[in-house]
Amino acid sequence: PFPSVDIDKCVDCGLCEHTCPVVTPIRKNNVRDYAVYGGWASDKETRFNGASGGAFGAIAQSFFRKMSNPVVFGANLLDNDTVRHIMIDRIEDVHLLMNSKYIQSDTDGVFSKVARCLSDGFEVLFSGTPCQIEGLYHYLRKKQYEKLILVDVVCYGIPSPGVFKDYMQWKQKEIGGKFKRILFREKILSYNYTSFSVYNEDPKKNYHKGVESEQFMRSFFSNINVRPSCYDCRFKKRYRVSDFTIWDCYDVKAFSRNFDENGTNRMLVHTAKGEQILDEIRHDVRLEGYNDIDHFIEDEIAMTESVPMNNQRELFFADYRSLTMPELMQKWFPYTLKVRMNSFLRRTAFRLGIYNETKRIVKKLLGKK
Repeated sequence: PFPSVDIDKCVDCGLCEHTCPVVTPIRKNNVRDYAVYGGWASDKETRFNGASGGAFGAIAQSFFRKMSNPVVFGANLLDNDTVRHIMIDRIEDVHLLMNSKYIQSDTDGVFSKVARCLSDGFEVLFSGTPCQIEGLYHYLRKKQYEKLILVDVVCYGIPSPGVFKDYMQWKQKEIGGKFKRILFREKILSYNYTSFSVYNEDPKKNYHKGVESEQFMRSFFSNINVRPSCYDCRFKKRYRVSDFTIWDCYDVKAFSRNFDENGTNRMLVHTAKGEQILDEIRHDVRLEGYNDIDHFIEDEIAMTESVPMNNQRELFFADYRSLTMPELMQKWFPYTLKVRMNSFLRRTAFRLGIYNETKRIVKKLLGKK
């Protein structure tokens, strides 16, 4: 969705501009880091169901257990092609908000619902992308809500929701059966091997492909179908208005010998309240602090840098408007021999347990973060 103003109802109060995090950015961010941690959910199921270490799931579950009147807001995939923020009030529903969704979440009416919950005395945990967190922060206007916890996830960028919806409708016809669940990132082969998975009512028709071969994921990570605002994101920064920021930790051995490779989160704490929350859930997560904060975050380019625009983006969307989806994908992201070989080599490296070390060496030789 794009912002719009109902001219017939506008009274020129300027409030919409004042609360817009892009038009009126926050001038003063946090000026220090409280701490950084690496870790994962102690519960194996929670950890496995998370896209990385299940940290958000553990935080949400602990929030329900420790608070007197808790509610949690987060992104949920509806009808297999639409993502929307929803509110849950039961610990049993935390799984609905877990795992990454590589589609923008609709927050229409959600901010006002958060405000009502806070006014009614609820404790609120809200998770979202950095732009959503700052949007809510501006909307509430009262900057210090003691009963509000904000969690943002490091965001690479957001692909076109229209392309995704049309793509999934094509896949439904191509695969057949009835889709039950979609996971943008599943740990079938390894946490480090991103797998796009579609579970079907007929298990024989389940669909699993790695990011290097799955056509929609290839289109996304080629930066060709990313939304225009993400090419100039105003929320890519280290110091944020959330209580803490969560993101991946793929090359875990580069940070600690105590980390394993079954899925790990990195967490940057921005506030004393965030530090308190993590202290309260130490029985629910395996945490390890890290002293060199700069080193701990420097390889996460998506934290501070916008996605570079693919110079063929306009041509891609011109074809999107004129071609069928199978024609579009065959033209732009065909299953070539190169793609198949890349997929084979990646999967083989993971099975042999040499992928991370090989990737680290290649990055060092190329001088990349």
